[in-house]
Amino acid sequence: MRKMKNSGVDWIGQIPSDWDVTRIGYESWIRARLGWKGLKAEEYVDEGFAFLSAFNIVDDKLQWENLNFINQQRYDESPEIKLKKGDILLVKDGAGIGKCARIDSLPIGAATTNGSLAVISTHAKLSYRYLYFYLLSPIFQNYIYRLMNGMGVPHLSQEELRKIQIPFPPIDEQKKIADFLDEKCGEIDSIRSDIQKQIDILNDYKKSVITEAVTKGRNPKAKLKDSGIEWIGKIPEGWNVKKLKFYFNFGKGLPITKENLQDTGVPVISYGQIHSKQNSGTAINDTLIRFVNESYLRSNPSSLVHQNDFIFADTSEDLDGCGNCVYVDTKEPLFAGYHAIIFRSLQPNAKYFAYLFLTDCWRSQIRKVASGVKLYSITQKILKETSVIIPPLSEQKAIADYLDEKCSEIDATIADKQKQLETLDEYKKSLIFEYVTGKKEVS
Repeated sequence: MRKMKNSGVDWIGQIPSDWDVTRIGYESWIRARLGWKGLKAEEYVDEGFAFLSAFNIVDDKLQWENLNFINQQRYDESPEIKLKKGDILLVKDGAGIGKCARIDSLPIGAATTNGSLAVISTHAKLSYRYLYFYLLSPIFQNYIYRLMNGMGVPHLSQEELRKIQIPFPPIDEQKKIADFLDEKCGEIDSIRSDIQKQIDILNDYKKSVITEAVTKGRNPKAKLKDSGIEWIGKIPEGWNVKKLKFYFNFGKGLPITKENLQDTGVPVISYGQIHSKQNSGTAINDTLIRFVNESYLRSNPSSLVHQNDFIFADTSEDLDGCGNCVYVDTKEPLFAGYHAIIFRSLQPNAKYFAYLFLTDCWRSQIRKVASGVKLYSITQKILKETSVIIPPLSEQKAIADYLDEKCSEIDATIADKQKQLETLDEYKKSLIFEYVTGKKEVS
């Protein structure tokens, strides 16, 4: 058993006796873009120099797709952040703070970064691959969490980064650890990728089941007729196409800001929670609920929603998000918050519409009428004039009941797959922690 010693750093714990502890700034060069120098989105070009941001880091790896490009002049303005093989990119601002990726190659040629990323280049005695795994480890991520806790807009300065302490094995052992973790984490990532593909297939299947049921009904032999609406196509005889204004009353959410939100009070859901991937569209995830002072209850009664109502987000940062909504399935009173439009159902059961609003054909219609470039929006007026498929009431209930059962089965299978991913992620974290701190030794 290898001999250990106290590292002198609480969150690192014991390290091998022949290891040291150093600071990232002692063994690497850390820098970031100083301002934007007036750069605007209008200056992006179709071909040129890749301009990376935090959005290009996905699952601890750089995604060389959906890139923005800048011209030669803009690229040359900041020579210190021209990227090269062996650099590490770390998100230092915003919600994704702490995410990182390493550059093993530059498949798109020359590249640089925006101001959300710190660029780290290690010196000769520190392997960039070893440092990368340390930055992925729970000890570093927990340190970031403690450092950022309580900040309104999380920010990690270059000076703070330079001070962060890390275990410092001899360079040969760093490379052995990196080789070992590359292999083991590669195996885990491969298994994870297979499971994620299964989840994607299940989600696509669920989407097809919903679309088939809400547009064609449950009888595959039903006679069809032309709906007269391009995005709808043919529908069963006995079904109609009408505008939403005949089935809902409309309202708007509370005129509040994020600063008005608090830990207790009147529950409220705003556009940020509506856009969250944790919301299915047919139910509200309780963990996403925020609260406002009870004084809003008296001064804004029109923003109160009840079971069987809908809350739509009226803005979105991407076109695909237009038309996102949640169905209110709880009996407890709830407020719609800022940038929200309320649909109040005029019929006893609107669950059918909750599934209809999840379909790609419905969303494609909303995308066509949405306005904006950088921020897309819809209005009550637009939604009132939007056409929807209307089966008879008895058929609406039958479709909703069928989809409740069918989607629950699919969701249960997806949840099992998600648990497998979580187990793999935890195993990967523990593996990285044990080796980058020397708790386990590469044989």
